[in-house]
Amino acid sequence: MKLPIVHRIAVLVVVALLCIPMGLTAQKVKEKNQQEKKETNWLIKLLFGEESKPKDDDQVNVGALFRTINLNKKWKFRIGDNKGWISPSYDDRNWEKIKVPSAWENQGFHGYDGYAWYRVHFDGSALEKNQTHFLIPGIIDDVDVAYLNGQVVGKSGSLPPKYRTAYHWTRRYYIPSRMLNFEGDNVIAIRVYDHHGRGGITGGNPGIYSSFNREKLLQDLYGEWRFINRDIKEASKAEFNDSHWREILVPSRWENQGYRSYDGVGWYRKSFKLNFVPKAGKNYFLLLGKIDDLDVAYLNGQRIGSTIEKRREWKKHKTWSIMRVYKIPSGLLNSNGVNTIAVKVIDMGGLAGIYEGPIGIIDEENLTKTLR
Repeated sequence: MKLPIVHRIAVLVVVALLCIPMGLTAQKVKEKNQQEKKETNWLIKLLFGEESKPKDDDQVNVGALFRTINLNKKWKFRIGDNKGWISPSYDDRNWEKIKVPSAWENQGFHGYDGYAWYRVHFDGSALEKNQTHFLIPGIIDDVDVAYLNGQVVGKSGSLPPKYRTAYHWTRRYYIPSRMLNFEGDNVIAIRVYDHHGRGGITGGNPGIYSSFNREKLLQDLYGEWRFINRDIKEASKAEFNDSHWREILVPSRWENQGYRSYDGVGWYRKSFKLNFVPKAGKNYFLLLGKIDDLDVAYLNGQRIGSTIEKRREWKKHKTWSIMRVYKIPSGLLNSNGVNTIAVKVIDMGGLAGIYEGPIGIIDEENLTKTLR
């Protein structure tokens, strides 16, 4: 839907006034300019009812990743919404096939806004077990939830009734090894919601991507965490009740999970049982990846690491680019019960959250190799 020209001009004037820096230094604006560019793309869609052409800096940085399985091809497609379509055993032989990436508007579904599903199969025997794998489906307009073999591996934006678009984000979803069938068939199912304009998987280089070395985590902590976008002092305590908090995927910016334009304090929490038995005299570390901008981390109620001390000079230290590696005090891990991690994140402006891995617990022997 396009706005009338008078309304478009009014919106532009208001946005121009709001864009005047409010308490941000020139250095801050310069250093995080590339991140904040992404936040303005929604305005183009609001004014003109269509998606602007993605620029290179809108694409995910695959870095040391390489595409192991090319998913730039025809996918099964169906408009509508049915949770049964998540199942890897669902018979989708009668579904239509459309090209990915390309907007569904260009493939016979012009004018359709709402829910639709994509499905595709791939052979897991092409993947190496000693590597780390990611699903990168590309740019999706507007909101998506991605499933692998019936389990959630990623989501961006917020579905109605609390709709938030993430149409300009290139998705990058970590795939836990436990979800993959390395011996044969795997099924990706992606639920997409389009609010208006173009819809579907519209750009990028879809595929399963792999790293050369596997993250040798003893405890994989990727995936769903609990989250709230306000400061709660008691949230650091192990016994704190977070059952009413929303689920959020880690790692991922909180902006592309329903909290666009939110700056301030957010709390993350995750409870889990150990997959390994800690050995006496051995050092273990909690990896929290990269966090934008500052953080304080707690394990079982005890503070084990922080970048909060750099708050006065966080721009100088570029705290959003620092890999969080926190040593776990001896005896703090609970071998027989539940362990709880709580992370207070302070965003000073722009994008935010626990946005890049590795995320988990590792021993000293494999720490250097994984961080490389």
